Amino acid sequence: MAITKIQSESLNLADDFAFTGTITGAGGGKLLQVVSARTGTQVTSNTTTYIDTGLTASITPSSTSSKILVLVQQSFAKYSGDTYGNFRVYRDSTEIGGVIPFREVGDTDSSAKNVVGTGFSCSILDEPSSTSSLTYKTQFNNGRGVGTAAVQYDSGNSYITLMEIAGWL
Repeated sequence: MAITKIQSESLNLADDFAFTGTITGAGGGKLLQVVSARTGTQVTSNTTTYIDTGLTASITPSSTSSKILVLVQQSFAKYSGDTYGNFRVYRDSTEIGGVIPFREVGDTDSSAKNVVGTGFSCSILDEPSSTSSLTYKTQFNNGRGVGTAAVQYDSGNSYITLMEIAGWL
């Protein structure tokens, strides 16, 4: 078989290549591990104090240069009063993101049972610089502190997915 010199202007990517030694400058971005969890346990709130939703997952990065892509799909409903939900995402005790995803306006009669289901979803690329076990979780509150707001209302499921992405060297 003839040896072909690779020119800097072109490289036939349809060919197979065997590399030995260390390849540098290739960058990161490789998916190293995926962890996911779900919960369907209802948690209610009638206060503006943030509380845990019960949605949590842990991951141990393989390198301090790794990034963790956090994907959250959180179910939410308000079923009395004129209120909405606020959400926060934590890595251990550090808040890494949060939003007011929506505002549901309904009958302001606090005795009314007007269930409105919706959800909160987000993606956060976290850079923890750690090889220790990390726990990610969500918290929520009742945005107005009136009526009742709930996550996982009537056993609706919420999900969290953690993906370790190889960092750039």
